[in-house]
Amino acid sequence: MTSLIGQTPDMRRRRAAETRFQWYGRGAIFASLAFLAFMLWSIISGGLGAFFTTDLMLEVDLGVQNIDPENPAAANYRAIWRDAMKEHFPEVTTRKELRALYGMLGADAEYELEAHVMADPAIAGRKVKLPFRASDEVDMLLKGNIDRASPEDGRPMTDQEIAWVDHFAAAGDIERRFAWSFFTNGDSREPELAGILAALAGSFLTMLVCFCVSFPVAILAAIYLEEFAPKNRLSDLIEVNINNLAAVPSIVFGLLGLYMFLNTFGLPRSSPLAGGLVLSLMTLPTIIIAARASLRAVPPSIREAALGLGATPVQATFHHVAPLALPGILTGTIVGMAQALGETAPLLMIGMVAFIVDVPDSILEPATALPVQIFLWADAPQRAFVEKTSAAIIVLLIFLIIMNLAAILLRRRFEKRF
Repeated sequence: MTSLIGQTPDMRRRRAAETRFQWYGRGAIFASLAFLAFMLWSIISGGLGAFFTTDLMLEVDLGVQNIDPENPAAANYRAIWRDAMKEHFPEVTTRKELRALYGMLGADAEYELEAHVMADPAIAGRKVKLPFRASDEVDMLLKGNIDRASPEDGRPMTDQEIAWVDHFAAAGDIERRFAWSFFTNGDSREPELAGILAALAGSFLTMLVCFCVSFPVAILAAIYLEEFAPKNRLSDLIEVNINNLAAVPSIVFGLLGLYMFLNTFGLPRSSPLAGGLVLSLMTLPTIIIAARASLRAVPPSIREAALGLGATPVQATFHHVAPLALPGILTGTIVGMAQALGETAPLLMIGMVAFIVDVPDSILEPATALPVQIFLWADAPQRAFVEKTSAAIIVLLIFLIIMNLAAILLRRRFEKRF
């Protein structure tokens, strides 16, 4: 540390102010990292449970009196698993208690049982113990999200239902498995069945449309404005408006897309085509600004050398300048696409907030997107959807991190210093 001996009081005050400023900067960085760590911890801790599901092991009678080996698809699988539940708890007799007992398994228990039989026909004709997905209330109880000590009228499960769960646990008939259904199912009204496959497919198709429209248009616009457009008031006005559009709230682009693409051109509502076009409008200014900055960073000597050797301005631009600016152009494109991937407001304006279960097969079919799916689950009343919301946010963050890492790697891989 520099000695303060022989320094004037004014110099000591200035050095002390400089030291304080450095500590202010360190404190700001520490506070930012602390908030980021808290956000990530709250999301990860709240969403990790959604990647695991709870299964109840139940012994079912698949004898010939219940299943015809020649035609297993015609069996009454609902009656089979319900009879197994009643046999497991013979003391349950009233209609209300039976309804609560059946509610311990997921809404698709009969389809799970049919899938087990179809996957292994050899189990037909005997009693077997098979896993069934537990209901969201049972899952939340076993994950500790339901307080057993709270009053019975203040929790979603009664004391009797908790006793049934404890009976399965005492018999060792509760298993935890990785929730592949979270990635292979579409949305559902039942939390234990809901997944993100339809939302992922919708996001992919939407981003594909966005890229196919915004990338060529933005790159050609940037090349023309930077390399060929005359420098006059019109070009200055266009440049100012492009910079202003980059700061316009995204919901404004949603209103523009609603009026132009849906009301004027009649594109299918809630389709990836309409969503991709809206997001392309939003990303165009970002990509244009990044592409122009990359073109401007190429030394003028490259252009002059190409022109001096007889190349036309178009040849000089596309054969020499544009390839050198490509790393920055790709980086700006990926950053713009990552921003579009996380947008929700524009998609809500064009109707992509609909309840979509099936995976879209084309850009014209109704679809939703991952950010919109997160918005829908966050507004759902069931406690299990809170966990699903955090898990979907984790998946979205992973995609955003991958896209930003790709931008950094591309820049480092192809960047050339002059």
